[in-house]
Amino acid sequence: MPPMTRSRAGDGEIATDLMAEYYGQRASAGLIISEGTQISRQGQGYAWTPGIYTQDQIAGWKKVTHAVHAKGGLIFAQLWHVGRVSHVSLQEDNQAPVAPSAILAEGVKVFLDLKGKGPKDGAGEMVQHSMPRELTVPEIRQIIQDFAQAAKNAIEAGFDGIELHGANGYLIEQFIDSQTNHRTDEYGGSVENRLRFLKEVVTAVADAIGKDKVGVRQAPLTTLMGAQDDTPEITYIEAAKILNEIGIAYIHIAEADWDNAPVMPIAFKEAYRKAFKGTLIYTGKYSKERAEEAISRGWADLISFGRPFIANPDLPYRLQNNLSLNEPDRTYFFGGGTKGYTDYQTHEQFIEN
Repeated sequence: MPPMTRSRAGDGEIATDLMAEYYGQRASAGLIISEGTQISRQGQGYAWTPGIYTQDQIAGWKKVTHAVHAKGGLIFAQLWHVGRVSHVSLQEDNQAPVAPSAILAEGVKVFLDLKGKGPKDGAGEMVQHSMPRELTVPEIRQIIQDFAQAAKNAIEAGFDGIELHGANGYLIEQFIDSQTNHRTDEYGGSVENRLRFLKEVVTAVADAIGKDKVGVRQAPLTTLMGAQDDTPEITYIEAAKILNEIGIAYIHIAEADWDNAPVMPIAFKEAYRKAFKGTLIYTGKYSKERAEEAISRGWADLISFGRPFIANPDLPYRLQNNLSLNEPDRTYFFGGGTKGYTDYQTHEQFIEN
C-alpha cells in the first residue's frame, strides 16, 4: 500500500485514533507506506497532514503502528518536506516557503483550511502556492538534519522503517530536476551537484537508523507540482547508482497514472534494474495481471496499489481470490471523517450483511 495523503490529522498535526483504525484495517498489505509526513513545520504544504517532529506527534503515530503490528502488518513512514509547494499561512510567522531556487510554479495549488473548520468538515480550499525563497547552504544542512531526526522519531514511534519522498515535485525532487533547480553553487548545475542534496539526506538518514530501514521514492517522468528534468533517464539512473552505493532497502518508482501521461519505457525500467541491486517497487495503473507481468519480467520486485486500497481494506484477499473491487469515492479523498475513509466494507463484511 503506497503513501496516500488523506488530510485527516488532528490539531497539532497529530495522527488520530481514526487514522489508526484506517491503517489497521489495511494491515494485510505486505507493506504499508504511510501518507506523507512532514519533518518540520516548514515542511508542511497542505491542511491536516501529520507531522513527526514533536513528542505529541510521535505519540499519535504510536497508535497507528501498534494497530498495524497488532494485525501482523509492517509499516514505513514516508517523510517529506514539500519545499516550495506550500503557503505562507502554513509557515511560521507567515514566511515564504523554501526551495532550491526562487521559482514559482504557476497553477500549482495547495489544500488549505483558510476558514479554520478542521478536517472533520473537509471544507478545504485549493490555493496557488506562495512564491518561495532560495535556501542558503546552512539552511540546507539544517533540513538534512531535520530529515535524520524525523527518521529517528519514526523508529521511536514504532515504524519499521522510513521512505524519503523524493518524488512528485517536492523538495528533494526540486533539487534533482533541472527545471526547478537553477542554483550555481555545489547544489546546482551539473547532475552530480543536483543529486548532492538527495545523497546527503539519504546518507544522514541511513547513518541515523540503518540503511536497511530506508527507502526512497522517485518519479522520473511525472511532471507533478511543476517539477521536470530535461534528461530524466540520465539523471535518475545516476541517482539509482548513488542509492545503490549507499545500500538502501528499496527504490519506490511512481509512474504517471493520469490519462495521456508519459509512459516509462521498458528500457528505462531495465536500466533501473541494472543500476540498483536492492528491491524495486512500482506504483501506477496496475491491475493484478499487469502487476504479475511486471514481476515475472524481472524489472519489479513489488507492486503497490494506491486508490484500490482506499476502497478495499482487504485488497490482497480480493486480488488473491479474483473478487470484484469497490470503487473509491473521490469526494472524501481529502479531509472529512469516517465516510469514505474507514467505512468501506471487506468482502467478508459484505457477505455477512
